[in-house]
Amino acid sequence: MPDESDEIVSAIIARWSAGFSRLDANALSALYSKSAFFFGSNPTLYRGRDGVKAYFDGLPRWLAPRVQFSDVSAERVNADLVNMAGIASFFLDGDALSLAVKITWVIAREDGDWKIVCHHVSSQTPLI
Repeated sequence: MPDESDEIVSAIIARWSAGFSRLDANALSALYSKSAFFFGSNPTLYRGRDGVKAYFDGLPRWLAPRVQFSDVSAERVNADLVNMAGIASFFLDGDALSLAVKITWVIAREDGDWKIVCHHVSSQTPLI
């Protein structure tokens, strides 16, 4: 039986995946804290919901983007904080894998809802 941290993460992943499939910057940025830090697929640090929205608004308009999360681990830090790590595989033009990255989120309870406060992706290729 999944614990509450798994349920929190699964719910956010479902909403994140749905928003990404529509490239809906408003829906995606709503999943983030007003104080979010966001490192996506470029070297810029985006801050807050407006920064997250700007990141997603700046992506190319692929015809049928989708994302698949795998190897997801969730760990409750305290009553108001959850860590998540996994692999995000992006399919941008059809069924061919376009990009797979390591992804981590820190998720916190904010104004009674769970929000991503820190988002970071990195290459799966070893750097050292």
